[in-house]
Amino acid sequence: MTIFSQSFSPCGRFLAAGNNYGEIAIFSLCAALSADATENSQKPIVTFKAHDGPIFSLLSTDTQLLSSGNGEVRAWNWAELVKKGCKAVWCNKPPYSTSLEMPEINSMLLNPKDGSLLLGCGDNNIHIMDLESGMFKGVLKGHKDYVHCLALRDSAGECLSGGEDGAVRIWDLKTCSLVQAIEVFKYPECARPQYGKWISCLATDSDWMLCGGGPSMSLWHLRSVTPTTIFPVPGCQREALFYQDLILSIGDSPFVSHCQLNGDIRARIPCTPPNLYSLQLNENSPEHRVLAVSGSSSKIDVFTNFGYRAFSLSFT
Repeated sequence: MTIFSQSFSPCGRFLAAGNNYGEIAIFSLCAALSADATENSQKPIVTFKAHDGPIFSLLSTDTQLLSSGNGEVRAWNWAELVKKGCKAVWCNKPPYSTSLEMPEINSMLLNPKDGSLLLGCGDNNIHIMDLESGMFKGVLKGHKDYVHCLALRDSAGECLSGGEDGAVRIWDLKTCSLVQAIEVFKYPECARPQYGKWISCLATDSDWMLCGGGPSMSLWHLRSVTPTTIFPVPGCQREALFYQDLILSIGDSPFVSHCQLNGDIRARIPCTPPNLYSLQLNENSPEHRVLAVSGSSSKIDVFTNFGYRAFSLSFT
């Protein structure tokens, strides 16, 4: 089993996880974190089949859990999921260029300013859907290969996308136009031809961007479009995030790397899965503030103190 995606509920008391079999499991963090937790507390309160193929992305809105993978997005009401109700409330798919094509949806991103959902897809495009009406209102075209990851640069009204073509593209969300394309693999300090040029992780913090994949994980100043720090993290990074004065990242080794902004690796924390795909921080509930890490295993590692694994949730 591989668990590709995770999302915390809006209240922060539950965690959803999606696997390569198209199944979603819902876990109660209250039960798993309680003083009298048993092995049973670390198992799902409900598991159900959501898609025919792998679930590459999960995302929570104020009321719903959105899941995507094999070309379509489905929505589930959190209020029903926590009562073990598993009926999708809607299902939608982008207007792909051919009816035979069902490209995977690798990444989803919510733009809270206008209530739109951005989908990074295997048809090389980013499709924009209005969540309220379900209508697709735009498409960002420019990548030459499929889109892996998306990040929002809220302060500038921009979206960043990373693709198999090795480019990070910056888009103006008001005009749906390309602002800039950064071909990370063409910068000698970032290039690692032995791994390829694909970009698989992106994160933003105001004028700063973090990206990685085939090229080394690097920190960029977006105004000057220059890489300021190259992180000596081994392997290819699949997900990364800014956390206080640190950068947390995961990839094709069983460790969460804690990096300082100057490039120093402060710690590498061991995890259960040999390969890691999803790194999620629960910021929705202070009393259930945990870091959850999943990958090529049925176990999801949970960190209460980020220096060591507290326990593992079990999908099966």
